[in-house]
Amino acid sequence: MTRSLAVILLAISALCAATPAAAQRLIASLSNHRVMVTSSFTGAELVLFGFIETATPRRGGYDIVATISGPRQDAVTFRKARRVGIWLNVDSREFDNVPSYLAVLANRDLDAIANADTRRRLQIGLANIPLTQRAAVTIADAAADDPFRQAFVRINMQRGLYREASNGITFLAPLLFRADIPLPAGVSTGNYEVDVRLFADGAMVARAPSAFEVYKAGFEQFITTTARTHGLLFGLVTAMMTLATGWLGSVIFRRD
Repeated sequence: MTRSLAVILLAISALCAATPAAAQRLIASLSNHRVMVTSSFTGAELVLFGFIETATPRRGGYDIVATISGPRQDAVTFRKARRVGIWLNVDSREFDNVPSYLAVLANRDLDAIANADTRRRLQIGLANIPLTQRAAVTIADAAADDPFRQAFVRINMQRGLYREASNGITFLAPLLFRADIPLPAGVSTGNYEVDVRLFADGAMVARAPSAFEVYKAGFEQFITTTARTHGLLFGLVTAMMTLATGWLGSVIFRRD
């Protein structure tokens, strides 16, 4: 743990201890609320830390579940099949407005924290978070055992964009906890929502929201902004640069 993070945790503990609470209150924050993406970006890791403020701590302890969701986007999952000795895309399913990043972190197994009905109602866990699919003119969430949904989640987990960790949250003290939030190199830019929930005896007793932003900086941001705001000009300049590069290459490698 870094020295600055330790100072922040001690300050939160002192503040909460100075203010008695009649019931459980959850306080959570992040080590950084802005993550900068540059050309050399290989990923980052944020620290989520928090404190449970209560007048009478429970002997049985508490459980914490944190859900981190990134900017929403559309995606398509294909199903391949072998046709005449060639693997082809034979079917597809479009996912509408789904999180580009999704992580569920907990201090122990989710089924030990709350029962299935509670997890389904509160959308706790990857299997219970809606991932709407577009089929013809209808948009609906598919069942957890839907093959396209399973393939979509599996692919994103392989990329490090989706994850579910039952040991993702660690209690440093009975009322003090922390968690690491890994962000892979392919993470999307935009606003990320962090939803931290406190459980006791299988029921949610408190909730604390937070957020952070992933943004581009430097030349990458200039290119992105120019492409969005001056699309025609950007296209013309790109075409001219391509032609100039081709001409220069023909001159350099010309054989007399």
